[in-house]
Amino acid sequence: MIGIDSKTCRGSKIILGVGLFAAYCLAALAADTITGVVRNQTRAQPAAGDEVILLRLDQAGLDQARPNHGTQEEARTTTDSQGSFTLAMRFSARVHLLRVIHQGVNYDHQISAGDVVSIDVFDAAAKVGGIAGSIEIIRTGTNGNLLHVSDMVEIRNDSRPPLTQVGERTFEVYLPARAKIDSVLAAGPGTIGMMISAASVASEPGHFTVNFPLRPGATKFAFNYDVPYAGHAVFHPRLTYPVQQLAVMIPPTMKFTSRSTAFQLLPTGNDRYQVEAANQVGAGDGPGFEISGVGPVPALRPRAFSPPKAKVPAILTPGLSSQGSSAAQSQSSTALRAVPASGMSGSSYRLHLPIVVLVAFVLLAACGFLFWRRQRLSANTAGEAPLRTEQRGQSSGSPLEVLKEELSQLEAERLHGLLSGDEYVSTKEALEGTLKRVLARSGG
Repeated sequence: MIGIDSKTCRGSKIILGVGLFAAYCLAALAADTITGVVRNQTRAQPAAGDEVILLRLDQAGLDQARPNHGTQEEARTTTDSQGSFTLAMRFSARVHLLRVIHQGVNYDHQISAGDVVSIDVFDAAAKVGGIAGSIEIIRTGTNGNLLHVSDMVEIRNDSRPPLTQVGERTFEVYLPARAKIDSVLAAGPGTIGMMISAASVASEPGHFTVNFPLRPGATKFAFNYDVPYAGHAVFHPRLTYPVQQLAVMIPPTMKFTSRSTAFQLLPTGNDRYQVEAANQVGAGDGPGFEISGVGPVPALRPRAFSPPKAKVPAILTPGLSSQGSSAAQSQSSTALRAVPASGMSGSSYRLHLPIVVLVAFVLLAACGFLFWRRQRLSANTAGEAPLRTEQRGQSSGSPLEVLKEELSQLEAERLHGLLSGDEYVSTKEALEGTLKRVLARSGG
């Protein structure tokens, strides 16, 4: 009886071990599975028959001009009659995108293993009603014998029913005739910024078009370019869509003039830049203006200051309560405060506030995208460690990691002309000095 009992016990342990192993395998399989549903919001029904592709991102990142460069396809399927799908993820430690293709338009979402997602898609059309501009901001500054300009535009697609506008010329921009484009960024609704390409129109110098879908919601573009500069430049804005506000932002050492009475100086309570704005500008030729003098491109980095006591209209008043490394850590969380003016109408005040939204979104989207690529490059070199993106807000929070992140963001801001040379050098020296002290204390 004892022998039988021992064998029975041993067999029970084997069965239990096999069962636990099977359960573990099933749990691991479930954790590395992506499930979801795709819904066609134009027709208010499940999107059946759409392609769903799981992409693993490599070092090159996202580039609209080379949409398949730097990505590896891991899995592919098609949505069923209810719009549902399931995909297996092979490399859960890597950064992945889930791409749904609906009527030739890509709808991308960053995902992780085990996610259950719901993705909205829209029918596509070459011409869509309900599209108009919200804000256009022209930021200028000098760099030697060049004038650097960042032209940022927000376009809203409020079509009913919601449709995505597609085609070779979904958006057009008119830049100075001798403009040399440095980079073009675009961000669709709810997505991070990505680099795209612009095509020049042969017979019209300064006229460029982009092929980037205008999905329902807000799409933002940033055209960064240089023009030859000898101390004076004339701008003749030409708008594809009407905008609620056209704003020009320059450093305080430069001078803005315009023959149009549409522009008004907006007191900002900040001595780092000045803003002239025109409200309710229609499509076509806009009010012209001239820029003269020299000065760096206004950098929207926070700095402690005393806000004005008088009630004046303001669009951006960044503030910090601490200095040193704490200030560096807070660079990505600029406080935005709008101060209404006495006698200023509510509708006019609401038109000033969206400038903050567009500036913050485009700059953070651009910096976030570049920082995201830098993080993946570092992780790949370190041996395929799990990646943490700034977009998901996952950070170790250690002083070393914070300093590394701030150095990365500093480089990104320098790349996009957001810092003067002196500010870049002084900030980098301070961060590197602090980083050395942290490494010395930790024995690293």
